[in-house]
Amino acid sequence: MSPGPGRPSPDRGSWKAFERFRGEVPVLGVCLGHQTICASYGASVVRRGGPRHGKVTDVRHDGKGILEGVPDPFHAVRYNSLCADPDTLEHPLEVDAVDGYGDIMAVSDREISVYGLQFHPESFLTEHGQDIVGNFVREVERWNV
Repeated sequence: MSPGPGRPSPDRGSWKAFERFRGEVPVLGVCLGHQTICASYGASVVRRGGPRHGKVTDVRHDGKGILEGVPDPFHAVRYNSLCADPDTLEHPLEVDAVDGYGDIMAVSDREISVYGLQFHPESFLTEHGQDIVGNFVREVERWNV
């Protein structure tokens, strides 16, 4: 699920698509897609600090899932004004990465191959973005449809 303007809402097509395919195929949400995943699991999506459009941030992570083999920390670029409130995130969604502000940078529900990234792995300013996307592609290849 790709980025876009606005905030996640059950009325949006991306939310409906996620609800339709969750657990049936692997899902990767980026930026608004990540926020949609978090909100659909019950998290609040809020303003935390000022906008961080085009800002490079250090990302610290657990080295699991699609972040396996990626150095810790690494630099990633973000383009967001909103983020998931870490105090409202619910199981089985897990925080996999945060930045220096404590903002959630990556989440997963590994039982059903759902991954969310607040940062943009496709940006040339994000280190190891190809590795992260490659890890997701390998997850898709392993998926039993």
